[in-house]
Amino acid sequence: MALGNRRRKPIKTRAWLGSRIPLTSLVQTLAVAEYLNFRHAANALGVAQSSVSARVKALEEDLGILLFERHARGVRLTEAGRHFVERVTTGIDHLDHAVRTAGMVARGEHGSLRIGIHALIPGSFLADLLEQYRKQHPGIEVEIAEGTARDGVMQLRAGRLDVTFMAGSPEVPDCHSRRIWSERLLIVLPSRHTLAGDAGVTWTDLAGETFIVRHGGTGPQVYDHIVKRLAGRCANLSILRFDVGRGTLLSMVAQGYGITIVCEATSPMHATGVTFLPILDEPEPLAFSAIWSPHNRSPALRSLLDLAGEMGRSGRTT
Repeated sequence: MALGNRRRKPIKTRAWLGSRIPLTSLVQTLAVAEYLNFRHAANALGVAQSSVSARVKALEEDLGILLFERHARGVRLTEAGRHFVERVTTGIDHLDHAVRTAGMVARGEHGSLRIGIHALIPGSFLADLLEQYRKQHPGIEVEIAEGTARDGVMQLRAGRLDVTFMAGSPEVPDCHSRRIWSERLLIVLPSRHTLAGDAGVTWTDLAGETFIVRHGGTGPQVYDHIVKRLAGRCANLSILRFDVGRGTLLSMVAQGYGITIVCEATSPMHATGVTFLPILDEPEPLAFSAIWSPHNRSPALRSLLDLAGEMGRSGRTT
């Protein structure tokens, strides 16, 4: 007979004795082991001595071993009883810890929160948000992953992130999104650039410039934004991409590789040889949104979104 046609025998499950022992019996046994006296243990538990005696005796009969040696002035543990009590104490401690931590997780006081970001710039809204959240929820372990918006959504869908923050107000299928804060866009020019002394620039002023953007972080969105603004105004739009960090990109601007655009939170960064100017005809500040799965019921995530909403409504935007 072919192996695939053989009938599999049902797997037998063993009925472990431990699954039939009432927790109350274990708790009362531990009390007797602590006081070495049935009456004192019963008084500590607030129950009748007869109840404690009966439960301990029933437990000994179920186990088939003698846990205590009885004598006129109390009891003492047998060797088997000492071994049993030590391990039951460990088990009860683990159970107690599980109950307490489960309650803390349900209240958002304990656990972990995995967050996707585009960057974490000191003094930015996102940096302040995470700092305030960690102060309010010290029991939550915050894990941070930096990457592009696409990376964040992919990790979110794979269950590796609880929430990701990205530029814009995207409509991501199968995900919830909420606008959290906004920032002005600034152009970054070499300090020796002819426009560097102006109060601001327009997109028309920038039509003939070479732009440089990052591959990572908000680079892809910056690239799309430049194309959106200049595609109809510039016949030969020049945008170069580099696999560098934000600080290196600013240094490249200073050295004359090209110009770039950044969000306002970047302007306080120490960058020699560059000038930050507002883009006067940019219609509105750039929004930043939180994206998360509708199936994520994490109290820790809910607390973060609530705090972000509070900070946003209070006008804490950069």
